[in-house]
Amino acid sequence: MLPLILALDIGTSSSRAALFDETGGRIIESTAQCSYPLLTSGEGMAELEPAVLLAAIQQCLAQTLNHARSTPALRGRRIAGVGVSCFWHSLIGTDTAGKPLTNVITWADARCRAEAAHLREAFSEEAVHARTGCMLRSSFWPAKLLWLRNKQPRVFKSVDLWMSPAEWLQQSLTGSAVCALGMATGTGLLNPTLLNWDEEIVSYCGLEASRFLPLKDEPVPVGLPLAGNFPELAGVPWFPAIGDGAASNLGSGCTAPGLAAINVGTSAALRIMRAGDRAKAPTGLFCYRVDALRYLVGGAISNAGNLRAWCLKELQTGDPASLEAALASRPGPDHGLTVLPCWTAERAPTWNEELRGSILGISQNTTGLDLFQAITEATYQRIAQIADLLVANTGETPKFFVSGGIQHSQTALQRLADILDQPVYANPEPEASIRGAAVYAMEKLNLPIKALPESAPLVPRREFATQYREARAKQTALEHLLTNHLH
Repeated sequence: MLPLILALDIGTSSSRAALFDETGGRIIESTAQCSYPLLTSGEGMAELEPAVLLAAIQQCLAQTLNHARSTPALRGRRIAGVGVSCFWHSLIGTDTAGKPLTNVITWADARCRAEAAHLREAFSEEAVHARTGCMLRSSFWPAKLLWLRNKQPRVFKSVDLWMSPAEWLQQSLTGSAVCALGMATGTGLLNPTLLNWDEEIVSYCGLEASRFLPLKDEPVPVGLPLAGNFPELAGVPWFPAIGDGAASNLGSGCTAPGLAAINVGTSAALRIMRAGDRAKAPTGLFCYRVDALRYLVGGAISNAGNLRAWCLKELQTGDPASLEAALASRPGPDHGLTVLPCWTAERAPTWNEELRGSILGISQNTTGLDLFQAITEATYQRIAQIADLLVANTGETPKFFVSGGIQHSQTALQRLADILDQPVYANPEPEASIRGAAVYAMEKLNLPIKALPESAPLVPRREFATQYREARAKQTALEHLLTNHLH
């Protein structure tokens, strides 16, 4: 019988599990999803409870594997491997046995902004970025580790191992774990060209390389406790998790020159994949490894689907169908608002962590719908800024393939095309990250992967594209004004 691939997509707000067939196609009925709350505070906390995250993964796995057991067409088919995608830049501290001593501190946690600023005073950010592919900002491990050492010294000293949530989940479920090169490059502590820990930054954080799991892209066999509940997984190779951005490119088919993957989920990002030993990116954009042979260049923004969810909750703009119809009737930025979408500390393209969400131009005529549209557009404008930087750096304009929650709205996709002033192609597999996890496992297992069909593009409407480029200039001017005020 032809083999199956089990894939996991571990997200900031929810996780998914699904089975993929021998061509790399998702068996949709096998898909399971479980959501969980992000713990936040006004200080910038953004944490997940480890036990809640683990329970969600276990629930997804059970639902997907029970579907396979109960479906005649799937029953008895061998699972050849497990592929995993996980959100980058997040960490958890454990004892030697893997018992959590901290919560999962996610990429969105900005309580360490002061420590990030201290790092930029102690080091040349440009030089560190050239070595690690990461900026000295709150998103990455160095600032988070310094914050823990300063604010929770007893906890910091008690931690034996620091790992990503994906590594901790793998260890908890299968009995053993390693740290994939790609996941390690998202920490800000690894040199993606030399493929080793950056001793200077690691030492400055008060740590040694022995406090991290071994760097290894090879899989480990599934053991207890997961194999005890699901004997069909016993000994199956579990590939260490790749970053969700790498998975998004793989799942979108954006692995060759001239192709760019845009994912708009809880956060959003634009990435291109390159091959080679020397991994580098222009200052302000990131450079992370997929594996030892490939790397990503691009930028990520913190405010996307999470900001849309805030708008739906706080602005009370009506039911989704009515909202979609209302937005479709408003194709251009006629609301007169300029928004900096920095509800959560922002990352690319300017990494201005001190900015807060700002709205300029409100009047008595401003409506909740105006605010919703302007805030959503502001998110897309940040993606367009990243695209402009990539085009300037490479000299090429790639084809843009889009996946994530944005695909639920044709209006949103068209608006993104107008703002980018480029055609966009909707990914026929909306769950690009989980497909990317499956594709990665299939690559390593030397299984053939069927290419995704290409959808018809949504072409930008020139009149509105011009208006949106003018609006982007206003957003940039507002950011400069507020940045100068802060300084």
